[in-house]
Amino acid sequence: MLLLRCLLPFLLLLLPLGSRPQKLPTRDEELFQMQIRDKAFFHDSSVIPDGAEISSYLFRDTPKRYFFVVEEDNTPLAVTVTPCDAPLEWKLSVQELPEEASGEGSGDPEPLEQQKQQITNEEGTELFSYKGNDVEYFVSSSSPSGLYQLDLLSTEKDTHFKVYATTTPESDQPYPELPYDPRIDVTSLGRTTVTLAWKPSPTASLLRQPIQYCIVINKEHNFKSLCAVEAKLSSDDAFMMAPKPGLDFSPFDFAHFGFPADNNSGKERGFLKSSKFGRQTSPKPRVDLHRVCIGNKNIFTVSDLKPDTQYYFDMFAVNTNTNMSTAYVGTFARTKEEAKQKTVELKDGKVTDVFIKRKGAKFLRFAPVSSHQKVTFSIHSCLDAVQIQVRRDGKLLLSQSVEGVRQFQLRGKAKAKYLIRLKGSKKGASMLKILATTRPNKQSFPSLPEDTRIKAFDKLRTCSSVTVAWLGTQERNKFCIYKREVDDNYNEEQKKREQNQCLGPDTRKKSEKVLCKYFHSQNIQKAVTTETIRGLQPGKSYLLDVYVIGHGGHSVKYQSKLVKTRKFC
Repeated sequence: MLLLRCLLPFLLLLLPLGSRPQKLPTRDEELFQMQIRDKAFFHDSSVIPDGAEISSYLFRDTPKRYFFVVEEDNTPLAVTVTPCDAPLEWKLSVQELPEEASGEGSGDPEPLEQQKQQITNEEGTELFSYKGNDVEYFVSSSSPSGLYQLDLLSTEKDTHFKVYATTTPESDQPYPELPYDPRIDVTSLGRTTVTLAWKPSPTASLLRQPIQYCIVINKEHNFKSLCAVEAKLSSDDAFMMAPKPGLDFSPFDFAHFGFPADNNSGKERGFLKSSKFGRQTSPKPRVDLHRVCIGNKNIFTVSDLKPDTQYYFDMFAVNTNTNMSTAYVGTFARTKEEAKQKTVELKDGKVTDVFIKRKGAKFLRFAPVSSHQKVTFSIHSCLDAVQIQVRRDGKLLLSQSVEGVRQFQLRGKAKAKYLIRLKGSKKGASMLKILATTRPNKQSFPSLPEDTRIKAFDKLRTCSSVTVAWLGTQERNKFCIYKREVDDNYNEEQKKREQNQCLGPDTRKKSEKVLCKYFHSQNIQKAVTTETIRGLQPGKSYLLDVYVIGHGGHSVKYQSKLVKTRKFC
């Protein structure tokens, strides 16, 4: 267990000099549960309690260090760091405890300055480091005893963050578990409404723990944690109560989304209160962001949205016993246009993004302004296959199913008008990019080989490297390869759910990048390239992605490849 029973000389090393010593809780004390509810108890303390989430604040370019002690070897350990409104740099390291601080020494304690130097002069062994704004975890089933240090730094701005550490991760489970498919589905899309559905958390359905769901709606971007949402919201309009029984699918408290709210809305709060840290701040400008907690339902209709406007939706499962939350995979949707605008106009040579709800259809129109001999339609389907039909002046020219990137060249006709009908997948919402042009040399999407699989050579696997190959084309393009470590139980079904080909390298972490290179071959039979990815860990699974980037800057992702290094060499 995390040792919070430290002798006074060692405790003085962890607390600022001159501060009054405080009694730190342990998992063995009867008052532990009462003490962790008092957030002020750990405010500005350098000690992380076992099994309780703490909230704190970082000033820009001012590092902060936390400590905890593990008494016994082979102890399970889990540490979770949640950035709120800015990326963090954090590092976890461990070093051996001073003899007198272990609680087993005898005789007079060493002088304070001597103990302090004994601890701070040792760098310790780095166990894990991370830089970014994701909720990141360090998990070990068998950790050594010692003094653990958690160092945090924000280089962008002053920011809030949260830390949780436990030596009993299997039994604690304070964060709600996500279902096998953590996506939010857009089941219905109107001009002013969007209906969302999601699979329930196993924490509620199997473990029978009290879970409620909170939806966050805004026009800017998705959020990775509820902490980030709270940082964005001002304290006066942070919450909206769940709709009353019988009104679940009626417009909630705001008449026009993101604007004037009921003056009484701030009198009642949801499951969590906003924290205030030290300095008083002036009221912030109102943001177009709202949160509504709806209890344990797993379907909800957001009302009073603006037509033809893109909104981002995030869902958080909240354990009401612990007040801790887990984020589902956020989604976005554009509300329908007004009824008079049923057809999207395509401009010659310009890429247009198209969103289609499940089983839905979208109509587009292309009317070249000049005479033309040929017209080219390039389609990039981001997820599942979509159906495309092209009619010229009412005559059907093309009817195909499109998966990945496809290009169709049709014979032109003076003053012709083309009507394109796109039909979405039955499995879920569809996203795609489409380009129509009368200029044959206008290529926004990179050319692809027929086979976009990545091949791994099993005989060339080692404990620290894997060798892969993929096909190219006769066109010179830029290829970038990325790697990401995944759990051993990561399977093909999970990989398929993440296979959004329209997400480019700009969405990946810099630490995941392996290399970029240019490649092509005039002999299509020899258009193949290989790469050896080194610096991997023994017995670990990795997901590999190859992106091909065209001259227009648009990228297409090859089929992801799951590989595993050898455990013994």
